[in-house]
Amino acid sequence: MYSIAIHGGAGAVPRDTLSAQRERQYRAGLAAALDLGYAALEKGGSSLDAVTTAVRTLEDDPLFNAGRGAALSREGAAELDAAIMEGREQRAGAVAAVRHVRNPIELARRVMEKSRHVLLVGAGAEEFALEEGLALVPNAYFRTEERQAQLESERTGRVISELVPSSQGTVGAVALDAAGDLAAATSTGGMTSKRQGRVGDSPIIGAGTYAKNGVCAVSATGQGEYFIRAVAAHHICAAMEFRGLPLRQAVCELLHQRIRELGGSGGVIAIDRGGRMVTEFSTEGMFRGIRDSSGLRQIDIY
Repeated sequence: MYSIAIHGGAGAVPRDTLSAQRERQYRAGLAAALDLGYAALEKGGSSLDAVTTAVRTLEDDPLFNAGRGAALSREGAAELDAAIMEGREQRAGAVAAVRHVRNPIELARRVMEKSRHVLLVGAGAEEFALEEGLALVPNAYFRTEERQAQLESERTGRVISELVPSSQGTVGAVALDAAGDLAAATSTGGMTSKRQGRVGDSPIIGAGTYAKNGVCAVSATGQGEYFIRAVAAHHICAAMEFRGLPLRQAVCELLHQRIRELGGSGGVIAIDRGGRMVTEFSTEGMFRGIRDSSGLRQIDIY
């Protein structure tokens, strides 16, 4: 059995504002990422290859809040975060607040595989990207008219709150390969009009991203500050490993109890050692897809 689940953010587009054409575009973007990630597994590739491929595909799609199409900071810049983790040895790599790396998930994987560190940020992360020969682009590459309009709306339409994020949205993938290895990957542009240097849960191992063989792999999306405080992804894994909860119960406890008690909301995709997948959210919707070697293939938004 091999399986993959992906997400493209929770709570990002209210149902009553999503046109039929726009929905088709989102579904096409999710399908491309899901099927390319699954193809890696189908060819005998690793779960790491599958989640990297799926997340990179979503980073390149301007519809999603990661890579090209990322949310913009108060200064109008894109600052990107990403993380990846494999379950066999629990190696992990992450980058935060990078401005010129075309595919942050690729840099996060290089941090895991080619350095002795877990998390690199800002200029140091980009220097490492140059050493590794990864593609760097002008910051303007990431900006889209839609994201600029969202930023202008905040600047002119209402007071910017320090407490309520105006947009949620992250992309992620979790996978189990034929060898039984689990992996998780997450990438994001963060929240619209965030302060320079703000880092959410996505690149924080145990908060937005986590994997452990024999237990589960998790990628989260939503209001990152709450997921950091709850150590959300690890909470799910620990609930399974030490309390014996099944995957769905562990995910629902985290989202609908712990995160809600803190005042937050969001979504989670997770997969267990048997390839069973859960996609759960406490928002109006979550862009998501699942596929496995039994023939299951499903893409949903609400």
